[in-house]
Formats: sequence, C-alpha cells, structure tokens
Amino acid sequence: MIIRITSEDQFNLPGSFVDQLNEIDNELVEAVEAADRSSYDTLLKKMLDLVRTEGSPLPVDEIVESDLILPESDLTMEEAQVLFVGEGLLPG
Repeated sequence: MIIRITSEDQFNLPGSFVDQLNEIDNELVEAVEAADRSSYDTLLKKMLDLVRTEGSPLPVDEIVESDLILPESDLTMEEAQVLFVGEGLLPG
C-alpha cells in the first residue's frame, strides 16, 4: 500500500501492516469523537511511526498515486474532527 504523509514522503507499507494501521485508525476515530486530546496525540504518532518504520520510503523522483494520505503530525483536534469520522481514513 502506498501511503503519503502530508508534508513528508511516500512510503510503501507491506500489506501485513494494513490491519494494524486500520486498528489505530479506528482508535483515532474514537479518541476524536471523545475529544480525548492525549489519546489522539499518542495514536496519531503511533500511526505515523508505523508507516515510517515499517514502510519503505519511495524515491523522491518516483511519482506514484497514493492509496492513502495521512495527515501531518501537527494536525489539530479541530482538523482531526473532519478527517477521523465514521470509518476513519481506512474503511473497514
């Protein structure tokens, strides 16, 4: 799965990590709905760290359509309330 982190790079995340990413996404939806800033910050960092550590960065000059675009690490709670709703960023 090709994932872009806004204002950073694109990463190729192996499919074996998609379920873990989806679990974090679901937890983020719950944290945002509860306006739990502490959990939100922790979970967003966990999501981005998973992609950065388990994904392989794509070369900067390689242009590939992203399957998923994740927000930058400084996304505010108000901005998150628009993104992390319903099924979150990853349906299912």
